[in-house]
Amino acid sequence: MIPLAVLWLSGACLRVTVLAIPPVIPLLHADLHLSETAIGWLSSVPPMLFAVAAVPGSLLIARFGLIPALLVGLLLNALGGAARGAVADPVVLYVSSIVMAAGVSIMQPSLPPLVRAWFPDRIGFATAIYTNGLLVGEILAASLSIPVVLPLVHGSWRLSFLIWSIPVIVTAAIVTTCAPRTGGARRAVPSGARLWWPDWRQPLIWKLGLILGSVNATYFVANAFLPDYLIATGRSDLISAVLTAVNLGQLPAAFLMLGIAGRLVTQPWAYALTGILSLICLVGMLAMSGAWIVFWGAILGFTGAATLILALALPSVLSEPEDVPRTSAGMFTISYGCAMAFAVLGGWLWDVTHAPVAGLAPIAVCGLIIVALASTVRQAAAKAA
Repeated sequence: MIPLAVLWLSGACLRVTVLAIPPVIPLLHADLHLSETAIGWLSSVPPMLFAVAAVPGSLLIARFGLIPALLVGLLLNALGGAARGAVADPVVLYVSSIVMAAGVSIMQPSLPPLVRAWFPDRIGFATAIYTNGLLVGEILAASLSIPVVLPLVHGSWRLSFLIWSIPVIVTAAIVTTCAPRTGGARRAVPSGARLWWPDWRQPLIWKLGLILGSVNATYFVANAFLPDYLIATGRSDLISAVLTAVNLGQLPAAFLMLGIAGRLVTQPWAYALTGILSLICLVGMLAMSGAWIVFWGAILGFTGAATLILALALPSVLSEPEDVPRTSAGMFTISYGCAMAFAVLGGWLWDVTHAPVAGLAPIAVCGLIIVALASTVRQAAAKAA
């Protein structure tokens, strides 16, 4: 139970500070005078760092081990997240966001090898556990910021960032004192310490990175541009409900996948189905109004979460134990590079066309990519076997 608790809490910390941004975007517009392109860049900072720092995170794991690397990531995450509100200045906001995202990017390649080390016979289940924590972290930050945290700090977006950094510090303390000190998790990495650089010549890494990148890009684009899309269409009253729906909709998928992720992780139809559903959700949000936007936002969150859990399990399922950190790092580098590019593209399209719908257009492209690459997982599983 202790390893499962560590995985769940660490998963929650992967997103709780990141998702503190979208609910306060209107306040950032008012106080810092940020344009839509600037919001796009701010939203792209986490995926950019997730991409740039994933491979150094693999090196850190190889040199010092999984638990020390996880702790470094947690501390950078907490300090950077809190520092975003230190000064009401765009430069400070961007720099501290970079520090926060660097911490998350170090944490991410630590979790798949911890899953492999602690639960080698239940990889799908253990991956679903930490992804469940990740999704709960997203839900809490997105759904509680406006109705709970902002009133608690008298409407200060700066203090709200500090509030959301506290759970990360607490998790670091728990990992320090409670994470298992014996067994494979602390000894798994040194034997493969030289294997930290991803093998970029493997097409599999690129295909898996594009699948995960499409899931991440859909999520980041939706959270970045749905608030302003609703304002532009005269439904600002739905911002909190839609953001909550997109994030809360992921939770049923997280619990459902606890039981079936192991059976679906190498089934192409599962990925194709979620890709098609994401396209349907986008059309539904744009073509309908009122409560239907909230409904389709929830379905979008559900489909994204299902694909995310399956994709995150793939490195542990398809790689040798010593290769899991570098395979994961390569996949994260590609995937978050895609997410960053699509977030910036959405903001640029909005500013150029002055059409709110343009900011959400990358979601359609991402759904098509997932459908096109769905067969990859079966081919990879056959090769691994």
